[in-house]
Amino acid sequence: MAASGTSTVTENFKNVGLVVLGILSASTGLKSFLLSSHFIDGGVTGISMLLAQILGVPLAVLLLVINLPFLVLGYRQIGRGFALKSAAAIAGLSLTVALVPFPDITPDLLLTAVFGGLFIGAGIGLAMRGGAVLDGTEIAALLISKHSPLLKVSDVILLLNVFIFGTAAFFLGIQTAMYSILTYVAASKALDFLLNGIEQYTGVTIVSEHSEEVRQTITEKLGRGVTIYQGKRGYGKRGDQHEARDIVFTVVTRLELPQLRSEVRRIDPKAFLIQQSIDDTEGGMVKKRPLH
Repeated sequence: MAASGTSTVTENFKNVGLVVLGILSASTGLKSFLLSSHFIDGGVTGISMLLAQILGVPLAVLLLVINLPFLVLGYRQIGRGFALKSAAAIAGLSLTVALVPFPDITPDLLLTAVFGGLFIGAGIGLAMRGGAVLDGTEIAALLISKHSPLLKVSDVILLLNVFIFGTAAFFLGIQTAMYSILTYVAASKALDFLLNGIEQYTGVTIVSEHSEEVRQTITEKLGRGVTIYQGKRGYGKRGDQHEARDIVFTVVTRLELPQLRSEVRRIDPKAFLIQQSIDDTEGGMVKKRPLH
């Protein structure tokens, strides 16, 4: 019981540390790079930055006000704990932007766009690793996609950002909007790396006549868990050859994938492999990612 409590406390400290690092990283991207060059990011943060330049309202205030409706939605749809942590994270970001001085690192526009985006994306990713968000875009996109069968989360985010950068082109100029798009791309890549990493999970389905040997190699040599499905092969002009087959399914990281493919090909050069990306996993014998 005590060990479980200690583990929970350690996990909470780790999550708080990740959120604090995320706030500092995002604040660096904003104050050390983007704000002095009048570039913006995508999402709710981008809307706040755009309105701050058009209306002259302090960015720290807009970050709180514009994210508030999304936090209310998150409270209703996702849960109280998530909403409270996200509210604290966004408040921390606003206070840091308002009160903490940061040096203006470079006047170079290209470096500003790229590294500003990297710091913001890394900040959002670290906060999400800690169980909070610094930008309400993902909450809105998730809820809209649930109520619209035609739109996925990525579609909603894309449409929102098309509107944001189109508006930026009108008010701030084409060049600034183009640099801002570069900022958004850099932020997206940094966010994706923090959430998925170079060790992104891949699900592999293997159909082979030597399924038992494949299973033994994966579990004993590679040290990974497997799931065995019972299936039947269908081939020929009418697909009427119903030979029973054990189908092996496993989850590995991209770094482990080449070794898995090599071992399967060694056992059965005619084996049929299907690969698909997996956002995340929990439990079992899957190798844990860093910062997870």
